[in-house]
Amino acid sequence: MGAHVATAIPPAPSSASTWLARLAILAAATAAIVVLAGGRSSLVGLAVALLGLGMLLAGSWWFLSNRGVRRGIGAAVAVAGPLGMVVFYVGHDQLAVVASVLLLVAVAVAASRAAVRRSQPRPVGMPEVATPPPSRPFLIMNPRSGGGKVARFGLDTSASQLGAQVALLDGNEQVDVEALARAAAADGADLLGVAGGDGTQALVAGVASELDLPFLVLSAGTRNHFAMDLGLDREHPDTGLDALHDGVEIRIDLGDIGGRTFVNNVSFGAYAAIVQSPAYRDDKRGTTLQLLPDLLAGEHGDRLRVRVDGVPGIDDPAALLVSNNPYGLGDLAGLNHRARLDSGVLGVVGITVGSAGMAAGLLGGRRAKGVVVTSAREVVVDADATAIPVGIDGEAVLMPTPVRCTIRPGALRVRVPRRRPGVPTQRPPTSSALEQRQAFDLRQISSRAAQARGPR
Repeated sequence: MGAHVATAIPPAPSSASTWLARLAILAAATAAIVVLAGGRSSLVGLAVALLGLGMLLAGSWWFLSNRGVRRGIGAAVAVAGPLGMVVFYVGHDQLAVVASVLLLVAVAVAASRAAVRRSQPRPVGMPEVATPPPSRPFLIMNPRSGGGKVARFGLDTSASQLGAQVALLDGNEQVDVEALARAAAADGADLLGVAGGDGTQALVAGVASELDLPFLVLSAGTRNHFAMDLGLDREHPDTGLDALHDGVEIRIDLGDIGGRTFVNNVSFGAYAAIVQSPAYRDDKRGTTLQLLPDLLAGEHGDRLRVRVDGVPGIDDPAALLVSNNPYGLGDLAGLNHRARLDSGVLGVVGITVGSAGMAAGLLGGRRAKGVVVTSAREVVVDADATAIPVGIDGEAVLMPTPVRCTIRPGALRVRVPRRRPGVPTQRPPTSSALEQRQAFDLRQISSRAAQARGPR
């Protein structure tokens, strides 16, 4: 089974990115001139701005890394910084100058990102294949997922009206959804689908991949990250049923961890410790805030050893995230978009925290010191312990070491509606060097054109 390799179409030659890059440079230079022209008072205002920003970052870090009274102090410091800035500027008639500088900086950043984005190759959507509608679709639905979306949107009734057999997981007993899917396939089902969480989807997707049956996703879970990256409408899961009569197929990759399928990601260290908490399912945000202090202080469990494609990669990460295809830039938690699910590689994000300064720097995202971002076909995680906690698509699991994660390119046929919102593309990083090159591209283009024309 061959992999569908991600491709890209270079953008048509245009001067738009060139002028946007020039605008970014001009806005940044003008901001510096405004500060210098304002004299001592503007420099003082800038110093106050930097102090306020420092208080905001320090207070945010104090809030995240402590509990109780200290957490309250951190919140107060984070609020006091920006508030003090506003009071100072109003009292010293500096509000207009600082506002001008901030506006110019905002213009510079926006123009810079737009310039780089226009210059990047345009990603091509995952290839679609027209196939006949299934004749005997089988859908597994969890009425408890997503706060009762199955009943709220009438998914079971609508699916039955479209000729699908529906199995509702509405009992109190534990149901082996893999066995249920296999039994349906043995009985003649020619499509397997799930209306539920990402963990349930992964289990049934593994069966569909093994039997080479098309797989259908209905976004009836809580967050529906997998559905989002397939371009489905997460607000209206019933639209996913359109795939039964007006759909196309795409082939995507699947992640594998110790023989178990995952569609989104697997997490180790701090990530896994948070997922392991019994309270995580009901209160993800609150549980994360409650556990962060210990995790950022280094109390994140066993010392991990990570090999990436056979090479020692990340030394004792506090947190490690391995995803089925890389996430977009700026995402350290696996909550962002994946522009493609068919690139044939795992995404890898490792976080090491050696000091409070490095931990605070994590607020800077993927470019922060202590953050390793790469891609691989195989990631092996080992530890001194015989078993370590792992979060698999949000489900807490204890797995024997070493834990091996691999990618299975083009392993799953997914049937999706022909019309769907679409898959968001990743935003490229901004590069000042690239901006400068773009800013003078017109001159280079003109020079090359003149050479091509030759002497008159």
